[in-house]
Amino acid sequence: MKGEALKIMKKWRFVARKGVINVIFFFWLFSWIHTSSLAAESYSQPPRPVSLVGGMLLDGYEVTPILDATVVFEGGVIVAVGHRDAVEIPPDSVVIDVGGKTIMPGLIDAHIHLDLIGHGEYAGYYKFLEGTERLHEAFPIAAKQMLRAGVTTGLDLGSPFHILDFRERVSRGEVPGPRLLISGPWITRVELAGVPDEYEVIIKNTEEAVSAVRSLIQAGSDVIKTWEGLTLQDYRAIVTEAHAAGVKVHAHLYSPIDIRNAIDSGVDVFQHVGSAKTPPYDESLVSEIAHKNIPIVQTVSHRIWVYPATVSFPSRLRNPIYKDDMPRDFYDEFQRSFKNFHQLPYFNEIGREIRNSNLSASQFIESGAYIGVGTDAASPLNMHNEAMWREMSALVELGMSPIQVISAATKTNAEIIGQFDNLGTLEVGKFADIVLVDGDPLRNIENLANIEIVIKDGVIWYSEKAAFGPVTEIGYAF
Repeated sequence: MKGEALKIMKKWRFVARKGVINVIFFFWLFSWIHTSSLAAESYSQPPRPVSLVGGMLLDGYEVTPILDATVVFEGGVIVAVGHRDAVEIPPDSVVIDVGGKTIMPGLIDAHIHLDLIGHGEYAGYYKFLEGTERLHEAFPIAAKQMLRAGVTTGLDLGSPFHILDFRERVSRGEVPGPRLLISGPWITRVELAGVPDEYEVIIKNTEEAVSAVRSLIQAGSDVIKTWEGLTLQDYRAIVTEAHAAGVKVHAHLYSPIDIRNAIDSGVDVFQHVGSAKTPPYDESLVSEIAHKNIPIVQTVSHRIWVYPATVSFPSRLRNPIYKDDMPRDFYDEFQRSFKNFHQLPYFNEIGREIRNSNLSASQFIESGAYIGVGTDAASPLNMHNEAMWREMSALVELGMSPIQVISAATKTNAEIIGQFDNLGTLEVGKFADIVLVDGDPLRNIENLANIEIVIKDGVIWYSEKAAFGPVTEIGYAF
């Protein structure tokens, strides 16, 4: 039945030139999908309090770590944090010895694409998916990989509304994955070749821009995403309408002209600035962004890291975990897309992109800009299971300190997505979103590749390396 619903959805193209979306229809449609899905057994929180004892604590702030720390959580909420001697462990608590590990907040990726899995080129991927027909099979692949990488919350910027049902399944604990906030389709005046219609709302004037914002929010968008080709008047209309509903606007930005329009219209978050082939920006523009404290999410590593890393070590594309994660035909198509990867259109100007991304990203770091962390995963060859720590490593190489990057990927990102009251730091009363790292990421940020335990909403997930003692009794292997 779900497949039939998605076939119907394909006929309702989310494009302004074919009429504003019928929101009532979408609510009916997704209700149908929801009620028609077979209920799954939920992954559950431990029945007793859990105490993580003996690790080094990074709480999300740019402060000195607490050595020999204890964190206690119960029912999905943190109830105690501090030095071991200052925290009373509940008598009925499950105690997990985490000596030699780093305890830190769950990572937040401020720019994901849950519909993507790292396929080498978009046109071929959507052909394989039959447009959007098989998106529901891609979502769980990406979600599990993100959770395994320590990402407990992700902001999806551009998936069609097929993602709504999957978001609810994750929220109900039926499938492993991060907490999801979504933009739904983006707003633009320019059609992006090679992607299905459901990905974008193409407008012709500011009136259609306002109508699109209203429809997106009514259909379930947590934020509004704008793409290229908009005028200053478009930006102003979109921002005004979104802010009236208490919704932030995230803009896909590269060119100085678009950045200037975004500044002048009050766009909330600048996505991509400081990456790709755009030459270094005028210092006055960078300074203005920094002084106005406008959040930026650079998504730099898939420009400066992915291609060189694959050239030097092509076997990274054949990690056995991908075969385990994917249905057989997905895996075969995934591998097929990497043939002659150096000739993929996505990398046609990679030399210029690497050079300019290094320069532009460094400009914002040196300016003291308000920087979050996002990966743009899973763009070509940029798989979710390693994208986050690679992005954080790239930012360290470009001039941020490890503690700055860790705080940016937790506390700052929680602020950017408007969730700081519940997420981003390890404090009493906040959600139990916690990762345990084997090693010290302050000494080497690449230790974030060694995440052994991920706790999201108090539900414990563990790697094979961490499969010992009480962890296996109260948690789930991923």
